[in-house]
Amino acid sequence: MANRAPIPTSNSALIAMIADEDSIVGFLLAGVGNVDLRRKTNYLLVDSKTTVKQIEDAFKDFTTREDIAIVLISQYVANMIRFLVDSYNKPVPAILEIPSKDHPYDPAQDSVLSRVKHLFATESVASGRR
Repeated sequence: MANRAPIPTSNSALIAMIADEDSIVGFLLAGVGNVDLRRKTNYLLVDSKTTVKQIEDAFKDFTTREDIAIVLISQYVANMIRFLVDSYNKPVPAILEIPSKDHPYDPAQDSVLSRVKHLFATESVASGRR
């Protein structure tokens, strides 16, 4: 526990999104959207014209920004940059994969869920050795 990174407790923490239009619009209507003074947003709308490089750049940007606490990413988009999502291991911002209207959620592909399953499997093996 001593080597865990401190979780920032700023009151201005944002939720970032990388998703399809319907998901982005829904969260924007819920008040998640933000545009700063440099006209930088906390979301990337992914459509057929969005390149994998743009998605990678947005993911890297959102995961390094100090003002973002959670990154919501559609699972089908996360699959496009799976190597980045799987290699990300910091607690903040937290990465959460969400379903989209056209692409249902597949728990077998969720990197966070697979880490949790692995952690619980390791703990149950360790508790059985006592």
